[in-house]
Amino acid sequence: MEGERSVEPGAGRARALFALGATLGLVLAAGSLLSPGSGERSELPTNAVAAVNGEVVRVRDYERALAALAMDRRNEIGEIEKRRVLDRLIEEELLIQHAIELGLVRSDRRVRADLVSALIQSVVSEAATLEATRAQTEAFYQENLDYFTQPGRVRTRQILVRLGESRSAEEALKHAREITRRLRAGEPFAEVKNELGDREIARLPDGLLPPTKLREYLGPTAARTVIALELGAVSDPVRTAGGFRVLQLLEREPERTPPLREIQTEVLAEFRRQAGDRALRSYLDELRARAEIQIAETHP
Repeated sequence: MEGERSVEPGAGRARALFALGATLGLVLAAGSLLSPGSGERSELPTNAVAAVNGEVVRVRDYERALAALAMDRRNEIGEIEKRRVLDRLIEEELLIQHAIELGLVRSDRRVRADLVSALIQSVVSEAATLEATRAQTEAFYQENLDYFTQPGRVRTRQILVRLGESRSAEEALKHAREITRRLRAGEPFAEVKNELGDREIARLPDGLLPPTKLREYLGPTAARTVIALELGAVSDPVRTAGGFRVLQLLEREPERTPPLREIQTEVLAEFRRQAGDRALRSYLDELRARAEIQIAETHP
């Protein structure tokens, strides 16, 4: 935003410019990177402190660089330091112009990626601070109830079968299948676990857990398996890192959609995100409409 005096981003830029200071002059002179100007001077616009081959160095960029330098100084910045800041901005503009001449915008992957990211950010930045009326928020919430619905918590238990030097993967799977068979036959869980199960390093809590927490304890595959089970059902052995798990679903809470007042912040964040997506899509559609695009009939 033009009105903001953000110092943090400028601080890194100013330090980088000063670190390059002495070298840039030598490189530009020795390499003759840019041809000299025509010698003609035109009056600078009011928002500029300098012009480089017709491209202005803006007052706001100069002021931000000075502010960033001031953060690193105890004493007031003098005229010599101010001129050095301006010289660094001029040399930066010279390098940018030459980078464009060399075609780095198209040939350097990092430059292309940074340029695309910066442009996307500029397109969606307005949406990041977008405010919604109460009616808009309520309508958006109602239209996206599925998105804001939270899956129910579940309570589960497991018997773990580990791989080891004395137990191959094939043997462990056979062992786990025996656990599944006996549990489905109705044998007491504690008895089967005590007889056939291995010790758990991180014990699964005996309580209702949301899917996100369940994934932390079991891993994504086992968590999905539990959520898909019928109440009281026992799973087939699930292969996880280091062994197999046999799981049983004990309790399940129904899905819950929190009232708007509880998730106002989350709703507004999603409202802004979708607004940014729409702004970017509209911008890209406009660019495509104005462009001449040809696509090869055959391509990899």
